[in-house]
Amino acid sequence: MTREEIEKLCGERGLEDIVLADGFEEAFIGFVQRFTTTVALYDRAKCVAILERDGLSREEAEEYFDFNVVDAWVGEQTPAYAMLIDETGEERES
Repeated sequence: MTREEIEKLCGERGLEDIVLADGFEEAFIGFVQRFTTTVALYDRAKCVAILERDGLSREEAEEYFDFNVVDAWVGEQTPAYAMLIDETGEERES
């Protein structure tokens, strides 16, 4: 999905103030509700894969993602990142 398509989807659901993670549009998988707030939801493995595709090693991508993306609190609208688990209990790869 493109950023414009995601923004349109947000608008259709009355979520105009939602915060989106820049550069991770391909990893957008929907929305999640926590308490009274709905936030954008991204697939963590896909986010890391995007960073790898941009030239980082797997280890560098994981470290960058954890420190610069997950730890970047921007208020109640901060996006969430899902660790999707496969049938064996392992984190699903992108």
